[in-house]
Amino acid sequence: MLVNSNLYKKSSKSQKIRCEICANYCKIAEGKYGICRQHKNINGELFDESYGIVSSLSPDPIEKKPLHNFMPHTFTYSIGGFGCNMTCLHCQNYTISQEYDKNFRSIKITPETIIENAIRYGCKSIAWTYNEPTIHLPFNKETSLLAHKNNLKVIYVSNGYFSQQSINEILGFVDAFNIDLKSMSKDFYKRVCGADLDVVLDNIKRIHIEGKHLEITNLIINDYNDSIEEITQLCDFVVDELSTKVPLHFSRAFPYYKMNDISPTNLEILYKAKEIAHKKGIKNVYLGNI
Repeated sequence: MLVNSNLYKKSSKSQKIRCEICANYCKIAEGKYGICRQHKNINGELFDESYGIVSSLSPDPIEKKPLHNFMPHTFTYSIGGFGCNMTCLHCQNYTISQEYDKNFRSIKITPETIIENAIRYGCKSIAWTYNEPTIHLPFNKETSLLAHKNNLKVIYVSNGYFSQQSINEILGFVDAFNIDLKSMSKDFYKRVCGADLDVVLDNIKRIHIEGKHLEITNLIINDYNDSIEEITQLCDFVVDELSTKVPLHFSRAFPYYKMNDISPTNLEILYKAKEIAHKKGIKNVYLGNI
């Protein structure tokens, strides 16, 4: 499917086009893909080759997203795709985000069928999750607008690596976000995730300013982002830049993908993180994967 022209720019000097769907702003040569491997330059136009193609469909308890303070005790219809705009070494869903065969595992589905499924399963919302939803913006938007027409809420479980162009669109159809704030270290984001921390922080603040429901998840990894100083810094960001009412989830990491030599996160640091958050005044703090 041809991507809306406001989400990419053509170059007057070369055959490359600049994708503006996420904050990577990939410059894509003719016949090539961006980092997410979903968007292709075909004759100087940007095409979304993943439109209507998903990897996963499942009704889930909304708390599994995790969203604990948005429509609690309801089910959400979860939809996952392929690819990602980050390259996290510890990705827990790497078989659909990093290493995958889309042709072998894919499910072709329409927005109408997704909404019909959600209603049939008694879900009160749909959730774009499992992989990074931003890279599937055209399909997400069409489906989400249809969800609203059928009185379903829309959830984004995201890494928050939106472009300025995409966040403007996403805020128009998403009701609730869980953003994975992976670290408060710029070096961690660059070295482990291939991304820019400041972009994520700015987008989190924008979501909060726009009044959308927001929850934050921080996956704590032994010897990478588990220091008391960094956990304190993250809690200070929530308190100073957002609100003590924003729910904060600390989650336990396990060996995965290219970080399979780590040990499961020490439980003591998870309990300590929760204690720090409470002392900072954050009202809703949760522990996950324990």
